Amino acid sequence: MPINLQKGQKIDIGLSNISVGLGWNPNEGTGGAFDLDASAFMIDANRVIPTEGYFVFYGNTTSPDDALHHTGDDPTGGNSAEGDDEIIKIDLSKVNPDIKEILFVVTIHDAVGRRQNFGQVRNSYIRIVNEANGEEIAKYELGEDFSIETGVEFGRLYNREGKWRFEASGIGYKEDLAYFLAKYYKGQIIK
Repeated sequence: MPINLQKGQKIDIGLSNISVGLGWNPNEGTGGAFDLDASAFMIDANRVIPTEGYFVFYGNTTSPDDALHHTGDDPTGGNSAEGDDEIIKIDLSKVNPDIKEILFVVTIHDAVGRRQNFGQVRNSYIRIVNEANGEEIAKYELGEDFSIETGVEFGRLYNREGKWRFEASGIGYKEDLAYFLAKYYKGQIIK
């Protein structure tokens, strides 16, 4: 039976092959299409991304250690009626030992230009699925009203004493993807 997580709740993963699915629906009558983008920031003990390849998103779908694979961009949120909009497949046994945490962030593409925010999005969630059998292990539904936020840290996997755990974060930001990159990556991003 899957666990419905609350903000701040932590669980042990106990599996190597999982997927992290993210889903959402735009509110009715909010105008143009919503393009929400899921990203994974693989960070080390210094809380930075060691090299550019450890930032996994629709433009870099596989991490250098082959542990994370982003299945592709869903520019409309149209997939969630039948499942997750964007999925990141993870093999925790392959994660570079220098990586201590994997942050999952969802941002709204061109939020300022389109005048969009998470207050116009409903049914947004992050869930962890056992890749072996497709069974949902845990789900965190973003129940809060983020009326001005354009980026949300949904959750994080982190390694403590050799065991991977997941924490439901639900932290909203009035920022875009560039903000998160500047926070966690000190090198030059090649567009």
